[in-house]
Amino acid sequence: MSATPLKMRNIGPKSAAWLRQVGLRTPEDLIDAGPLEAFMRIKRAGFKPSLNLLYSLEGALRDCHWQDVPDDRRVELVTAAEAAIAGLPPPRNRPPAGPVTTTVMHDDDDEAASIA
Repeated sequence: MSATPLKMRNIGPKSAAWLRQVGLRTPEDLIDAGPLEAFMRIKRAGFKPSLNLLYSLEGALRDCHWQDVPDDRRVELVTAAEAAIAGLPPPRNRPPAGPVTTTVMHDDDDEAASIA
């Protein structure tokens, strides 16, 4: 193989493995795809990347730490990612995720102790 392996700033072993599995094996492949397309390929492959991966991919292409990606660019990336994710079909054999709710449980003993 004459292609340079994917060794770029912000790309750790897990991210590199995901990228290889979706066909992005070299820095040139990542440059051609861009951060959003690379992120979406990983998402469509069934992995569960966080937005930190999206920022890391952008940082890799800018050769900066992922936390140094400018806020306006982060907003742009997140907006584009949300639109692309909304266009994905629902997961197979599972209903689409519903709203997240939080339940707070109170122990009756604690409440009785605070009253006494």
